[in-house]
Amino acid sequence: MRLSYVRELDEYPTGARRMKILTMAVLAILIGSYEGQIAPVVPLLLKDLDMSLATYGAVSGAAAVAGAIASILGGRLTDRLGRVRLLIPLMGLTAVCCFAMTLVHSPRDLLIARIVLAFVDGVAMASTAPLIRDFSPRLGRAQAFGFWTWGPVGANFLAAAIAGWTLPIFNDSWRSQFVIMGCFSLVISAVIALNIADLSPELRARIQHTERAAAQVVDLGRPARVRSLFVRRNIWAHVIGISLWLVLYITLSLFGQTMLVDALGISSAQASTIMAAFWSLNLLTLIVTGRLSDRTQLRKPFSLGGTIAAVLVTAYLAASLGQEDVSTGTLMVVGALLGGSLGVAYAPWMANYSEDAEDADPRLQGTAWGLFGFLTKAIAVVGLLVIPRVVAATGWQTWLFVALGCLVLFIPAILMFNGPWRRPARTPVTVALGEAEG
Repeated sequence: MRLSYVRELDEYPTGARRMKILTMAVLAILIGSYEGQIAPVVPLLLKDLDMSLATYGAVSGAAAVAGAIASILGGRLTDRLGRVRLLIPLMGLTAVCCFAMTLVHSPRDLLIARIVLAFVDGVAMASTAPLIRDFSPRLGRAQAFGFWTWGPVGANFLAAAIAGWTLPIFNDSWRSQFVIMGCFSLVISAVIALNIADLSPELRARIQHTERAAAQVVDLGRPARVRSLFVRRNIWAHVIGISLWLVLYITLSLFGQTMLVDALGISSAQASTIMAAFWSLNLLTLIVTGRLSDRTQLRKPFSLGGTIAAVLVTAYLAASLGQEDVSTGTLMVVGALLGGSLGVAYAPWMANYSEDAEDADPRLQGTAWGLFGFLTKAIAVVGLLVIPRVVAATGWQTWLFVALGCLVLFIPAILMFNGPWRRPARTPVTVALGEAEG
């Protein structure tokens, strides 16, 4: 029995119709990431609940574990049940969980509310990356995943901007932010429900090269087996490699400003300016490099080049943490170059991972991206629990060198990914996210 909100397509959409569905998928990850934001109200929350920062860290760690488990579960469910069937009701339920945050009056209440929210949101968001794959042919996939990455990053800006504008209006009540979040999420969820669609199982089982050219690669009479993913060496290279790559990324996401303030003695405002430069160029290179990767149909050279550049910039930054005469302007340039380098590597890697998993079995995209979601949250848990202890014992410079070592180890993993290093002669290059030509 098909649910009324599930529109299942029997023909692959093209042009504006496909772009609309892709836009809804990007909007879903933006809203899902926004619903998990709490950073702008943490100081108010700690004071109101009489809670220590260590307790808050433990609560956040527990929520991250719940989210990691949810990503694995959601990945399998979205392959079995379909993307939209899972996404729409859970987005509404996540909005309800935002309203429930207003009922928190103790650290125990906060623990329960954040675990439930992280679990529901984790299952829901497991559908978004597979949706990007479903509706982005290979000739436009890196750019599409670049836009998908804007969701988690953009949510940070959205939450901060709304909090900065509305907290004074509501007398600095942290609960006001979750009411706004819930209302905003319900409205956007309704918009997404009215405009999104799902591919039929037959279409999801195909590899789509362009909007009109596809290849049937699996026998729908046999069930999809997770084993077909993990017997492949290149999938293990992706899984282990990106786990190491994420150590630096998560460190900067969780502790970027704190690291700069503690290690260099600069102000919080200066540290935020430096990190703003990091995120700004990161967002730009995600899209630009994604487009170039799609035009050339090359993934590995961009991932390798971006990672090598990031290694060099990170090494300079780590060395700079031991100095006291580094100017803010220099640090802004270094931060921007680091963010840009990571962006160069990331969008092509996402396309490469999607395509390698697709080659194993196109029906297992949800499972593959559920595993990625698990890894992302697992590294965040490590960051929350391990980084403060290592830094307390050895300092930020030591930890940054550890993260640098993990980044270096991603380079040999790239060598095991599938895909060419050079563009074949006379390969078509006229490619755009909106209108790939067949």
